[in-house]
Amino acid sequence: MFSIRRSNERGHFNHGWLNTYHTFSFDQYYDPRYMGFRSLRVINEDFVAPGRGFPKHGHRDMEIITYILEGALQHEDSMGNGSVIRPGDVQRMTAGTGVRHSEQNGSTDEPVHLLQIWIVPSADNLEPSYEQKAFSIAERQHQLRLIASRDGREDSVSVNQDVSLFAGIIESGDQVNYAIDETRYGWLQIARGAVEVNGERAQQGDGVVIVAESNLSIVATEPAEVLLFDLA
Repeated sequence: MFSIRRSNERGHFNHGWLNTYHTFSFDQYYDPRYMGFRSLRVINEDFVAPGRGFPKHGHRDMEIITYILEGALQHEDSMGNGSVIRPGDVQRMTAGTGVRHSEQNGSTDEPVHLLQIWIVPSADNLEPSYEQKAFSIAERQHQLRLIASRDGREDSVSVNQDVSLFAGIIESGDQVNYAIDETRYGWLQIARGAVEVNGERAQQGDGVVIVAESNLSIVATEPAEVLLFDLA
């Protein structure tokens, strides 16, 4: 079974420095129909203006994944980590018992386009931790590359939840396939471009809900970048 959370139905706020779209209820946006999907709690598509960013703020009991599409984001946190996150980088932060962090677009002329993802962890009060890995275009092109998983297999970042997250860059006309256990659930987020998923058309910002399916066929109708969540 498929259903599609359309891009133009998401929550949207333009704060000037931040143009943001919320797939699920978040902050000022509330829709009781979209409080999350399984352990997937947040998918925010953010466009951060040059020289601006998120000031230091706190989180707890959440797995936070940042995926950059364009530009670069400077990260600092209360664990002592400082890094720059660029396209192809995947950052995972376990907020656990509590973390404070900030993100800043250090460029004076280029915006940052990113997806921020929150996953509810399998347990509360975990020790805060941080991980960042880079996945080249070649690793993600023409396939679905595992970028996050519970056990950190295949050199993915590790998350404290039964979820496998894949990223794929698909050229127009190309097809990638994925076999999913029918007892599990899928969410396909179209980060850029447009695809057909088992014949259903989806475009940038759309989320495809996948329930009781065994095989996914993803065909790019234009150059596309996708994230696939395989969820318990």
